[in-house]
Amino acid sequence: MEFLSYFFMDFVSQLQSPTLAFLIGGMIIAALGSKLEIPDAIYKFIVFMLLIRVGLSGGIAVRNGNLAEMVLPALFSVVMGVLIVFIGRYTLAKLPNVKTVDAIATAGLFGAVSGSTMAAALTVLETQGMDYEPWAGALYPFMDIPALVTAIVVASIYTNKQSVSAGEDLSKQEYLSKQSVAAGEYPSQQEYPTSRQEYRSQQRITASGYPSKEPESVKIWPIVKESLEGSALSALLLGLALGLLTRPESVYESFYDLLFRGLLSVLMLIMGMEAWSRVGELRKVAQWYVVYAVVAPLLHGLIAFGLGMVAHYATGFSLGGVVILAVIAASSSDISGPPTLRAGIPSANPSAYIGASTAIGTPIAIGLGIPLYIAIAHALMGG
Repeated sequence: MEFLSYFFMDFVSQLQSPTLAFLIGGMIIAALGSKLEIPDAIYKFIVFMLLIRVGLSGGIAVRNGNLAEMVLPALFSVVMGVLIVFIGRYTLAKLPNVKTVDAIATAGLFGAVSGSTMAAALTVLETQGMDYEPWAGALYPFMDIPALVTAIVVASIYTNKQSVSAGEDLSKQEYLSKQSVAAGEYPSQQEYPTSRQEYRSQQRITASGYPSKEPESVKIWPIVKESLEGSALSALLLGLALGLLTRPESVYESFYDLLFRGLLSVLMLIMGMEAWSRVGELRKVAQWYVVYAVVAPLLHGLIAFGLGMVAHYATGFSLGGVVILAVIAASSSDISGPPTLRAGIPSANPSAYIGASTAIGTPIAIGLGIPLYIAIAHALMGG
């Protein structure tokens, strides 16, 4: 009973933190019809500054720390990125009126990581005085890239299988309707390939001379490359490299660290307004996306928290680090993820995965997820 009382009091106090207050404030003024606008260029600059700071901190910590300590948390991050996609593939995709390819894309976005959510968690942890490994921010790409790659690969396999199945079931009438048919039910000659090479490319002819019904192979490297080139991950990796290979302590302490909390408060305000504006997107898709966007972040975070506790007992991974692992698992990408999925899964409906993520998933991860995982960690520390 004492455990539950302590947990509830700590959870309520977390909800009153400045970081979460700005998020809620942004949603409230947007709901009231405020015309307040913050230019997109400023938003991108703030995100860049925050992720550079996180990267520098992580790079400095890795340079001065023990790389062996990162192995298990990094492995669990990869596992979570892949697992989240398959959870969505076999739960959300099975619900009524939810298209499988949309569900896979949504799960991919929820498996990817939000740099702003991670930055918010770091700030709250520092405010609470809870210790964590400075390199914990470097777990970002270990979860983000596997989630996006897995989602795109799974979606590609699914759509290829659907195409092959549809081709096998094609009736004579359906076939003729797709051809330019002349009188007498013979296809018009002008629709035939003009060369053997064109014919083979259209039919995907194999070496044996028969049309191939095998799904086209999915190339992994272009997906990874596109993720690495995304603005969020590029900024984080740049900071990591600079912190690891150079001596940026002076500029880090006198500039990036000082501005961190102020810039984060503005970012939370922007995200709150953006979240409210995206609520309308969910009206275009099945209501099950709302249920998923509420439940999934908390579920993913709790699974990651459990894995983090394994690392805690096995390697001494701090409880603050466990919280960070849980938060990045609960987060959903708001910067690099959407454009990567638009390019990798073009048949998916952006209203589904972006609406679910921005309108509901991110506020849940920040407003409920961060206080929940910190409260659990505090309760365990108190026990």
